[in-house]
Amino acid sequence: MSKLNSNIPAGELTQKWTKYKSSVPLVNPANKRSLEVIVVGSGLAGASAAATLAEMGYKVKCFCFQDSPRRAHSIAAQGGINAAKNYQNDGDSTYRLFYDTIKGGDYRAREANVHRLAEVSANIIDQCVAQGVPLAREYGGLLDNRSFGGTQVQRTFYAAGQTGQQLLLGAYSALERQVGMGKVQMYTRHEMLDVVVIDGKARGIIARNLITGELERHFGHAVVLGTGGYGNVFYLSTNAMGSNVTAAWKVHKKGAFFANPCYTQIHPTCIPVSGDHQSKLTLMSESLRNDGRIWVPKKKDDPRKPSDIPEDERDYYLERRYPAFGNLVPRDVASRAAKERCDAGYGVGASKLAVYLDFKANTERYGRIEASKAGNHNPDKETCMRLGTAVIKEKYGNLFDMYAQITGENPYETPMRIYPAVHYTMGGVWVDYDLMTTIPGLYCTGEANFSDHGANRLGASALMQGLADGYFVLPYTIGSYLSKEIATKPIPTDHPAFVEAENEVKATIDKFLSINGTKSVDHFHKRLGHIMWEKCGMARNREGLTQAIKEIQDLRKEFWADVKVPGSADEFNPELEKAHRVADFIELGELMCIDALNREESCGGHFREEHQTEEGEAKRDDENFAYVAAWEYKGVSEFELHKEELNYENIKVAQRNYK
Repeated sequence: MSKLNSNIPAGELTQKWTKYKSSVPLVNPANKRSLEVIVVGSGLAGASAAATLAEMGYKVKCFCFQDSPRRAHSIAAQGGINAAKNYQNDGDSTYRLFYDTIKGGDYRAREANVHRLAEVSANIIDQCVAQGVPLAREYGGLLDNRSFGGTQVQRTFYAAGQTGQQLLLGAYSALERQVGMGKVQMYTRHEMLDVVVIDGKARGIIARNLITGELERHFGHAVVLGTGGYGNVFYLSTNAMGSNVTAAWKVHKKGAFFANPCYTQIHPTCIPVSGDHQSKLTLMSESLRNDGRIWVPKKKDDPRKPSDIPEDERDYYLERRYPAFGNLVPRDVASRAAKERCDAGYGVGASKLAVYLDFKANTERYGRIEASKAGNHNPDKETCMRLGTAVIKEKYGNLFDMYAQITGENPYETPMRIYPAVHYTMGGVWVDYDLMTTIPGLYCTGEANFSDHGANRLGASALMQGLADGYFVLPYTIGSYLSKEIATKPIPTDHPAFVEAENEVKATIDKFLSINGTKSVDHFHKRLGHIMWEKCGMARNREGLTQAIKEIQDLRKEFWADVKVPGSADEFNPELEKAHRVADFIELGELMCIDALNREESCGGHFREEHQTEEGEAKRDDENFAYVAAWEYKGVSEFELHKEELNYENIKVAQRNYK
């Protein structure tokens, strides 16, 4: 086991990034034109990186498995993007955003990276406004902000309930401009199935054309992954069905360490599971917690409709347990609190695995304000509700419509039913301060890396990290590496390393098609998801994790003996695509359980039942586990742990308190 060097620049925290930028080696414009960079993924992290690198002069190839970069999963983000601009004049600052992020991640993130993220956050908003992203504005024309969990200031910029879509259209426009100028070659419907390493450096990828089935070799002086998270290891999650870990897992098997895989985020406000044949879950934005109050009946198994339960018989349990933050506690805290109430018998709905998210009180409050503005200072309740509903509709209309379409219930009249579900993954490929992995020349950005969120991500910080990495961090740091690659001529793709990598991919495809078993890929994915959710989900314990590792190893053997992949390799074959992804999820699932078993503490989204306070909160062990767990692949079911010690010089490490 070795200690990892994260290459954090020396000096005072607030000056590290400034000094780095002013002293980092540069590549002159003429040399940039001869350097080729491969970007895998075209969501916020990938599209922003590809567009920016091309604008700087590099030759860029960008790959995505969707039919258009516009369909990247970043489009699904709803609630907003954080930035420390202090438009609300409520005391926000770069330091406060930095501190909230470190605390929200339960003191398990790297100080230098998080401070850099907080520093560049304000630039992101300016960039997006310049692109024409229609962020919400106040009456006077200034950009509006709303609250998100884990903070006591309003720093979340938003575009109704479709912030991710609008930000992605901005990044997509920047990317397509470079495509139009011939500076980016865009490869849609292509999936990366391996990385090519030559003399220890990443030098290209093997990609499969998903329409024709053809395998392709692509050279790059450097390779950048912006391929998103691995939440679909649980089968049911808020991720798009296509979201997967394959690119990240392939580079892991070629030498890139995988960090903190057990850090997964459960989002507290999802539409509950409705049946066994459901394929994904739908998120209700955290922004709804601005105006929605979460409660359960005080009586167990209360059969009454929510409208029939009087106010004094309702338990607003977040407001009761966490008075300082109330409904705006961080996601891991809110999720565990919902699970605790449901496990204790206070759940609602047919499944009893749900709690209420109720907008009535704030609808009435908004209505009273609107009536006052119109000169009516004593409005009746009906007037308040009518006027208030219009305000709620303006703020959250598309989210309410989505809920109504999925559940058949009108959330303006009856409270939403919500329950926690898998949403985001804080773990990912280990990267240093430069966003470079343990394979030189291979970079990883956005949700695919582990770097900025510790053990729990605060809401509205995913979009912030993806765009920060792509627009403002990687374009500086990659130059440090590429400045030493100017003399490297493009390596022909008939090089033995390319041939060998392609042959390995082809052998795997042939194996899938030759098994001809009796069970579908989805059959195995659902079984894996069940194991992961039950034993490595919202709560974990030694016995369950030990069982899960054995069950996953057995599942893997059965998968490779009995999976049925119909069709052929040289055609459009979605089942073959899924087979690759599920094979990787099975291996990742095992490592997640190994990591969760090794981490004998509770922190953020990693909740070991053996390690909790008397009040049922996460209990950290800073003496023994204040490190990033970075795992090296050694072979089937074999992983070696490397530690990156976490040192906090600028904040006081303490038990998280949202009370």
